[in-house]
Amino acid sequence: MHKAPKIALNNGVQIDQVGYGVYKVPPETTHDLCAQALEIGYRTIDTAAMYGNEAGVGGAINDAVGAGWLERNDVFVTTKLWNDDHGYDSTLRAFDASQQALGLDSVDLYLIHWPCPARDQYVDTFRALEQLYHDGRVRAVGVSNFQLPHLERLLGETSVVPVVNQIELHPYLQQEELRQFHDVHGIRTQAWSPLGRGAILADPVIGAIAAELNRTPAQVVLRWHVQSGHLVIPKASSPDRIASNLDVFGFDLSPAQLAAIEGLERDTRFGSHPDQVN
Repeated sequence: MHKAPKIALNNGVQIDQVGYGVYKVPPETTHDLCAQALEIGYRTIDTAAMYGNEAGVGGAINDAVGAGWLERNDVFVTTKLWNDDHGYDSTLRAFDASQQALGLDSVDLYLIHWPCPARDQYVDTFRALEQLYHDGRVRAVGVSNFQLPHLERLLGETSVVPVVNQIELHPYLQQEELRQFHDVHGIRTQAWSPLGRGAILADPVIGAIAAELNRTPAQVVLRWHVQSGHLVIPKASSPDRIASNLDVFGFDLSPAQLAAIEGLERDTRFGSHPDQVN
């Protein structure tokens, strides 16, 4: 199996283009699934305080490092600040709690999970992330689910450009305007729900391409993300699917196939709209 390529963030830190996401992975199974993902070859794991499974992520990494077959520096760990902890001081306390739960000496990427615009605290919250970054407690900081007005304000009132904006992104919701803004400002686009919570896998266009290439529908969609330059963090709960989701670097989609997938845009969300999450 080909390894996921490393992608440079705007501060020079590198992240695997395809990582393993643990959203809705039960805490009691997170350790074993992350251990399997690491054994398969994943080197980026994405969690969050809200998921309640940070301890399983950190435990799997520490066990692999302790067994001697993995170096901590080879694994990129992302976690996120939950909405209830917005605000400068609250953010610093929440980071301490996440780091303790992970059981790791450092965190590679810390994100604001949602902008929560009605709270109007995301600028002060990001200033706390900047402090964590300047103190060397995190290697990079970014945001998740930020829309254009949120990003524009952040760039105007803070000094560190987020390295990523993690957004719902799949063939039915391609967010072209937001992705273009990211490109102009050096922000990497990272896709959550990259398979549209599975709904896209039944699309006949995806199915036809999968049949042409002798690949699974999920591999086709993930390959579209890769060739579009997105970072992507698919979730899976079985070793076969975990492995299959990483096996997307041995084939290419043709220009016609890429165009067909781009034609699936419907402005359809399967998750919440960021303006409605507070």
